[in-house]
Amino acid sequence: MIVLGIDLGSSSIKVSLFDAAKGVSIAEAAYPSNEMEIISSNKDWAEQDPEVWMDNLKSAIGILRKQNSQLLSQSEAIGISYQMHGLVIVDKEGKPLRNSIIWCDSRAVEIGNKAMRELGGNYCLNNLLNSPGNFTASKLRWVKENEPHIFEKIHKIMLPGDYIAYRLTNDIRTTNSGLSEGVFWDFDEGTISDKLLDYYGFNREVLPEVVDTFSDQGHLTKEMAAELGLKQNIPVSYRAGDQPNNALSLNVLNPGEVAATAGTSGVVYGVTDKKDYDALSRVNTFLHVNNSEKQKRLGVLLCLNSVGILNSWARQQISGNSLDYYQMNELAALAPEGAGGLLVLPFGNGAERILENRNIGASMHNMNLINHKQPHILRAIQEGIVFAFNYGIDIMKGVGLNPVVIRAGKANMFLSDLFASTLANISGSQIELTNTNGAEGAARGAAIGAGLFTSPADAFDGLKVLKIYEPSANSNIREYYLKWKSMLEATLKNYTL
Repeated sequence: MIVLGIDLGSSSIKVSLFDAAKGVSIAEAAYPSNEMEIISSNKDWAEQDPEVWMDNLKSAIGILRKQNSQLLSQSEAIGISYQMHGLVIVDKEGKPLRNSIIWCDSRAVEIGNKAMRELGGNYCLNNLLNSPGNFTASKLRWVKENEPHIFEKIHKIMLPGDYIAYRLTNDIRTTNSGLSEGVFWDFDEGTISDKLLDYYGFNREVLPEVVDTFSDQGHLTKEMAAELGLKQNIPVSYRAGDQPNNALSLNVLNPGEVAATAGTSGVVYGVTDKKDYDALSRVNTFLHVNNSEKQKRLGVLLCLNSVGILNSWARQQISGNSLDYYQMNELAALAPEGAGGLLVLPFGNGAERILENRNIGASMHNMNLINHKQPHILRAIQEGIVFAFNYGIDIMKGVGLNPVVIRAGKANMFLSDLFASTLANISGSQIELTNTNGAEGAARGAAIGAGLFTSPADAFDGLKVLKIYEPSANSNIREYYLKWKSMLEATLKNYTL
């Protein structure tokens, strides 16, 4: 029972060959080794070429093919995880009409703010559970307003994962969960929001056919099977946005359970069975992967745009690429807790939802040119990111989520003991790190969707806790957090466009 998991990130494409019978990953690969380009031709824009995604997917699977061509050819199903909130638009031939406008692009913020005012906060928050904000629907409206010559040629719109599935199967489809990520979903009516479509001037026909998250969503074409080294006609049996998928990969499926990730962006994602929202739309509620008519499961998402990307900036600009991330973590740990008073506001990668869609940039404060050295800067960056996580977790508590345990894969920023322990100390939550990742989660989802497990619970038999971080009574980190929070609030008060 071999399945293939695909994780379309904004930095790379990761793939996992997974043995569902044993519950373990057989082989993994990622491409490219350096980060995929994010095209930013204007301030606050962020785009990627969907064709580059496909080229990189083929390269990543090509690596697996060299490692395990025989097992790859035995794959029974495919699962797809993808960067959320992106927009792909295609013509009648299925060709992209422009680059994808991806998750961290901020061009549609004011369009979403205007929609919130004109549709009314009561409707947006009670029915959509979110401001239209900078989500996929608002990005499509930006195309309508600014590129009408392109808009008029649109046959279908897709989320990034829908596009990958389309290229594999030649079927253009999406999921209810995906539509909710784009803020197309009316949670009161339990269907697509006609009111939003009418307001933005969209024909319902531009939306793809809807399939269940775990289901037969289309079959691999003969041409693509030959190119990738897979069997023809195997199903794509699962697709989900990267954060709902990360929660699935960590077995976070029931109310009160919480997952986190700290890759290019940083996310805390908690599951609830209650239809609730933040009045300022600083955290966002979507349909979780296992939501159904009989069993309501919603995911409350806190997203920070600048996490791994800030650490990557530090590697390039502060170390001149002379250090790897492991060495950076070691150096950061040499500085004292609180980084000698140095504070970092870890933003600067587009409009931040927890800051009400303001883009205040990244900044360092209280720099002492005599005392502060490289370790202080690297520690202040990690602490600043954790402080931003905690600022968002406090917002999540307002919608009924109070994390006691936060589960994360042992990857990216969670490879740093300093990062994980600081998050435990400041949040008061136990941090559990496990042996999984997004591509493996997509593979587990594919196996569930293809019916390869007797029950969904069996999909997690191979999931192992690798390390646990408990909150420390000896930490004074909250003292530094309160200073950081005061600095953030002063910056927000003085913020101008």
